[in-house]
Amino acid sequence: MVGDITTHDHDHDHDHDPAPAHLGAPERVGVGKYVTINYTLRTNGQIRHIRSAVWGDEPLEYQHGSGRLLPALERALEGRVAGERFDVTLPPEEAYGERDKALQQRVPVETFGGVDQIEAGMCFLAHSDDERRVENVMVTEVDEDNGYVVVDTNHPLAGMTLEFEVSVVAVRDAPTPEGHRQIDPTMASMGDGLALAAAQATVASRRKSVSDETSNPSAPNAVKDSGNA
Repeated sequence: MVGDITTHDHDHDHDHDPAPAHLGAPERVGVGKYVTINYTLRTNGQIRHIRSAVWGDEPLEYQHGSGRLLPALERALEGRVAGERFDVTLPPEEAYGERDKALQQRVPVETFGGVDQIEAGMCFLAHSDDERRVENVMVTEVDEDNGYVVVDTNHPLAGMTLEFEVSVVAVRDAPTPEGHRQIDPTMASMGDGLALAAAQATVASRRKSVSDETSNPSAPNAVKDSGNA
C-alpha cells in the first residue's frame, strides 16, 4: 500500500538586499580628457620640481594629447584612473634630448645692461626676432675682460634622466573652471620638466635661431631677465 504523500508548503520570508546600483567604469586617461595630476620630478635623486597637496600646491591640469607634456610621460599616463600612483623614468632621448654645443653662443656683455651683476648659472628668457618663440637662456660663462657672455639655449634639463612620481588626481571630460590657466606656456623653458610649449622647437630650428642671431647683432637685445636660476 502506498502511503499518503503529504506536501507541506513552507512560507519563508527572505529579506533580499536590493542589488547595488551599477557604478559606471571610472574615467580613464585618453586623448581629449582633462587630467589633473600631482608629481615630483627628480634628477640624479635630487628634487627638481614638485607639485604636492602636502605643500599646498595646486595640482597640474592638462588636456591629454594636446602636446603639453613630454610624449613619453603621456604614454605612461595613458589608461590611468583617478587615485593611481606610479613612477616613470625617462632617459634624455625620451625627455629633452642630449645637450647640443651648437646651441651655445657668445653675446656682448652689454646685452645684460639692466642686470647689476651677471654670473654663471643665471637664467633669462630670450625672445626670437619675430617674438613668436620664447626660449630659456642660461649663462654658462662671463668674461668681463673681453666683454662677452656665453649663453646656452639648451633646455635646462637636456642631457638628464628624469625620474617622475605621479599621482592622478582626476580625469574629466571638461576642464575645471580655472584649469585653462594652470599651464604656463613658458614652464618648459623655465625647467618645470612637464610642459613642452616652449621646448618643442626642434634642435634644428633652434640651431637655425642661434645662427640667425649670431649674424644679427641686434638679436641679443631681445634677452629679458627672468630672475636668478
